[in-house]
Amino acid sequence: MEKKPHFTPGPRPQGAGPRGPRDRRLPDRNAKDPNNINEHIRAREVRLVGDNVTPGIYPIQQARAIAEELELDLVEITAQSDPPVCKILDYQKYLYQQKKKQKEIKAKASKVVVKEIRFGPQTDDHDYNFKLKHAIGFLQEGAKVKAYVFFKGRSILFKEQGEVLLLRFANDLEEYAKVESMPLLEGKRMIIMLAPKKK
Repeated sequence: MEKKPHFTPGPRPQGAGPRGPRDRRLPDRNAKDPNNINEHIRAREVRLVGDNVTPGIYPIQQARAIAEELELDLVEITAQSDPPVCKILDYQKYLYQQKKKQKEIKAKASKVVVKEIRFGPQTDDHDYNFKLKHAIGFLQEGAKVKAYVFFKGRSILFKEQGEVLLLRFANDLEEYAKVESMPLLEGKRMIIMLAPKKK
């Protein structure tokens, strides 16, 4: 069996008062708490990990005493392990950091990048192919593509030509994109929206 390490508390910071009971009171654990903490950990012994302790297997009473000595919480990180893996840390701060991390992940996942590509109603093949190549790159990066034909002055008379151009563009990108909205005239612009196909 693995030898249980001996814990010796470090020196108190200069000017610190005598050790006493913890000032803050943690709320009782409820079903929404993702971790067992302190008195709610039922295992007889736990494996402590982290920078503020000597890693190893400790009796639960000793692990709780170490957490109390450091004025922190004993938090069960991996309950499925035998013995469970615990860390000694500030649980409220830990929960805040976890929630912040989840929000950042969610925000990153929900952030949609839209790249715009502009055509004229009489775009030549060289310019068309150049923009087609750029659109493929954008779609492969996961961005949506907003392609539009801009009608300047009397060129609005060629709106059917612009629609044909956008439909050709969508057809040429069929391997990489799905049409999110068909060509629609908005003021002097005819717009089509393309979204990347899921891999």
